[in-house]
Amino acid sequence: MDLRAALQQGSELLEGAGTPAPRLTAEVLLCHAVRRERVFLYSHPEHELTTVEWIHYGRYLHERMQGKPTQYITRVQEWYGRKFRVTPAVLIPRPETEHVVEHALEAARGASTVLDIGTGSGALAVTLALELGARAVATDLSLEALGVARGNARALGAAVEFVCCDLADGLSGRFDLIVSNPPYIPEHEIPALQREVRDFEPHLALLGGRTGTELYGRIVTQAQALLRPGGWLIFEIGYQGEAGVREAFAGGPWAEVATGCDLAGLPRVLRARYAP
Repeated sequence: MDLRAALQQGSELLEGAGTPAPRLTAEVLLCHAVRRERVFLYSHPEHELTTVEWIHYGRYLHERMQGKPTQYITRVQEWYGRKFRVTPAVLIPRPETEHVVEHALEAARGASTVLDIGTGSGALAVTLALELGARAVATDLSLEALGVARGNARALGAAVEFVCCDLADGLSGRFDLIVSNPPYIPEHEIPALQREVRDFEPHLALLGGRTGTELYGRIVTQAQALLRPGGWLIFEIGYQGEAGVREAFAGGPWAEVATGCDLAGLPRVLRARYAP
């Protein structure tokens, strides 16, 4: 079978299974199977797949039709202009989380030390270390996730130290910037999540307790012992969590508490400056 026929067949199978963007998904999976860039599919449509390439492509299509996210099949997610390795041990980095980077670069451009709490794939820690030229520390409760993050830091040349702990428990030192994208899905919403998320992404990185905001209060308290005066704490938040996260800052040594919205106009980032 040649590339043209394989792409057509894959698109039809994915469409029949109700997979979003079936043509694009088939292109990505076919490129992964033949280890070629997308332009090759259209510049050499007559290329005959080898037996091994066809077997791989068939397996990738089957996995995607069963709901497995494309990124877990290809093991790659492009994020903030860089390619990050992802596995089922980590949450797939979302475009919305790039707003955290944008706010960090705006509010804490001169930061030389960064802490990323709950790093997952390491996307935030690695990106901020590179964009700011900073030294970063990243934590996660999952050793498997830290292995993925460490590999991304090594591959992209970022100076990041990784610590296995619950949020920031046991850390010491002072940081100019703390960022976090903690789990923020309320437990009652988990069953209604999209199949790709509910059945394949790690619940440890999704489940934010009864209300979805419980972890934010713990991080705000920890940050007061870890931020330098004038340093920034920047969260990603869920669309339903702004009020609960703001409550965590109430009455504390915080100034310039502000919310940023994503491209859909939904609250996505909440930042505050430590002002003891």
